[in-house]
Amino acid sequence: MFSDILLDHFRQPRHAGELPGATHTVEVSNPVCGDVLRLAVRMDTGRIAEARFLCRGCTTAIAAASFVAESLQGATLESAAALTSAAISSGLGGLPPATLHGAQLAEDAVKSLCNAIQRG
Repeated sequence: MFSDILLDHFRQPRHAGELPGATHTVEVSNPVCGDVLRLAVRMDTGRIAEARFLCRGCTTAIAAASFVAESLQGATLESAAALTSAAISSGLGGLPPATLHGAQLAEDAVKSLCNAIQRG
């Protein structure tokens, strides 16, 4: 049902945990399933120098959060904004339709984060 890359991100999440010195932190949730994702970054000279996440949710939500946090390392705001649910699903080897909500949660977090960064 799940790809090897998705299972790897779930079993060995990248960049999980709190981020001391974060410049921006957002939290999004899916009220239908109860998944919650907190995404924090530290900006440095127009790039995301570091990203971390905390996620309480299903296998897909945790894997998507890990994928996003890894993808944000060194990213510009423009490249971060390109992390859509379709790109996240593709990066995780394709998600079954019933689990796309995990990628959507991660996209919502990235959009919220980009908005927070643009606001300063």
